Amino acid sequence: MQFVVNAFNFFLFSFFSVNVVILLLIAVAFLIIVHRNLISLNDFLRSVSSDSHHMGLQPVDFLIEAPQSFEVARTGEEVPVVITAAGERLGALIAAMNSIYSNTKSNVVFHIVTMNDTADHLKNWLSKTGLKDVKYRIVQFDTQVLEGKIRRNPVESEPLKPLTFARFFLPTFVPDGKKAIYLDDDVIVQGDIQELYNTKLKTGHAVAFSDDCDSASLKGLVRGAGNQYNYIGFLDYKKDSIRKLGMKATTCSFNPGVFVANLTEWKRQNITKQLEKWMELNVAEDLYSRTLAGSITTPPLLIVFYKKHSSIDPMWHVRHLGSTGAGNRYSSRFVKAAKLLHWNGHYKPWGRTSSYTDIWDKWYIPDPTGKFHPVRKHTEDK
Repeated sequence: MQFVVNAFNFFLFSFFSVNVVILLLIAVAFLIIVHRNLISLNDFLRSVSSDSHHMGLQPVDFLIEAPQSFEVARTGEEVPVVITAAGERLGALIAAMNSIYSNTKSNVVFHIVTMNDTADHLKNWLSKTGLKDVKYRIVQFDTQVLEGKIRRNPVESEPLKPLTFARFFLPTFVPDGKKAIYLDDDVIVQGDIQELYNTKLKTGHAVAFSDDCDSASLKGLVRGAGNQYNYIGFLDYKKDSIRKLGMKATTCSFNPGVFVANLTEWKRQNITKQLEKWMELNVAEDLYSRTLAGSITTPPLLIVFYKKHSSIDPMWHVRHLGSTGAGNRYSSRFVKAAKLLHWNGHYKPWGRTSSYTDIWDKWYIPDPTGKFHPVRKHTEDK
């Protein structure tokens, strides 16, 4: 009986040993086959790569840097940019938007403030050009908010432009925003707008401007151009309402054509109501200086933000390109390095006489409807 048991155990042991050996042989054979196939595949790929170079093609990694034929959706934190759109200046808006959008990868959203007779033309222009993928919303400006707040200057030949005051009501155009950028339409942006948006505002400050005397070179330029750069150039210090404020007349002024706003702080301080108050007082008491014609928006801002505003990098507001002779004083190298150019003044880049019009031309997109023509270009074509 013991013999039978021993024989059975020997049989089982021999059976399992043979199976293990067979399995090991199968595994080795499989690995050999895989190895040979990998070598063949590697030789094939090298051959294809070599052939591609002979044909003038690039390796596979060229796809990383290949220009995209479609617009990649921009995500992340929105960068609200508020800008006005006057019917007779739509070309300016288009050039400004194109320069902003083309020089950033950030999630820019344009809040375009306009009048009823301009919206359709603007939508048509944007939808039929390279700006068709731009994110924007059109906001109608209610001119009734200005009733009783604007003093008409009989000396001024040009009619008042309601959209000039849109900046006073900034939070209404970006109701859900905490921060926003305001830009005049006569600007070209050469830097990444995200950088301007990231401007740090001091605690308790609702806005950041660029002072008119924020650097020695700009100070000299402004003086040489014959422009005012302090408070006395904008406000009548003979009036009691101005004198009682205790503001130094020599305080450096700022240009409100470009600024960054903390909308939360703006609403907390009720900035719009403060501005409206001084607009109404000007109507009653004529508080603005006669030195600078057309400075109807700057004076109330100077009062409300006296020593209560932060600063933006001066290169983010290189201005006076629209003033007589002033823009020509900038070197080409300086203009090229500027992050934002502003043609404030009487001479616009779409007009007959202006400095550095070639830069503006680079970003202008012709009106597909044919309604808008840069005066300068239209004249040259003739």
